[in-house]
Amino acid sequence: MSRQKKSRRPMSEINVVPYIDVMLVLLVIFMITAPLLTQGVKVDLPQADSEPLPAEMDDPVVVSVNAAGELFIDVGEGKDTPVDSETLVTRIAAVLAYKPKTPIMVKGDRNVDYGQVVRAMVLIQQAGAPNVGLITETPER
Repeated sequence: MSRQKKSRRPMSEINVVPYIDVMLVLLVIFMITAPLLTQGVKVDLPQADSEPLPAEMDDPVVVSVNAAGELFIDVGEGKDTPVDSETLVTRIAAVLAYKPKTPIMVKGDRNVDYGQVVRAMVLIQQAGAPNVGLITETPER
């Protein structure tokens, strides 16, 4: 009789295999989509306490953007005349072909639209510059 009265007890274990499958699928989805979400121009941002460039470094090429959004480059003739985007890319590519480790700096007017500075940085990147620096003034204290 004891065999007939024996009832089944509910199983108290959780089957985690379906949860592991779902987590692996989500992991794969996020690994594929994460690189697609990042956009922008690669820029090495300065730290809070920036220091001047070392003296042993080559003289940098400075690309300036004035308040009107015009581009200037301090290489070649006509340093005080605006240049178009093709001339800028050509001159920077020529400098980098001659000295590949030449630092490229962007100096933007404080009243210029941020998009104009980004446009200059994109042109510099198209010319083959691996890094672009930003020139700032030390704030008055």
